[in-house]
Amino acid sequence: MRPLLLFLPLLSLGGCALLMPSPDPSQAWISLRKQEGQVVQASRVDDRPLDDTRYFQVAPGRHELEVRLEFEVSGTDIGQGTSSYRRTCLLKLAYGDFGAGERYQLAAGGIGFRPWARLYDERNKEVAKARESRCGDV
Repeated sequence: MRPLLLFLPLLSLGGCALLMPSPDPSQAWISLRKQEGQVVQASRVDDRPLDDTRYFQVAPGRHELEVRLEFEVSGTDIGQGTSSYRRTCLLKLAYGDFGAGERYQLAAGGIGFRPWARLYDERNKEVAKARESRCGDV
């Protein structure tokens, strides 16, 4: 019984780390949407690194977002009889009209060797596309 009581506070701390913070209504909130088998992380805003890689939160106006995407390239995209390959890329997305209190979704994925990311507004309308910054050891 005592070991359980000792570990209970540690387990509750781990649960707190998984909770997302509340969005600031004076800023725009950008959540990350990924496809199965991918890792998508917020990396930088306007060349400043982020403390939390689960989302972006920015002041209204123009910003450049950098996202890190890890995706699987199918063996059929590489060559016959080749096994699949994990590829990691940084993508940059610039958008000039982030609105206070607005919610956006950044969707990312890969087609063959090419990564992609798109920004959608609250009405699910595409408002910006990312460009590939670099791939490899990032």
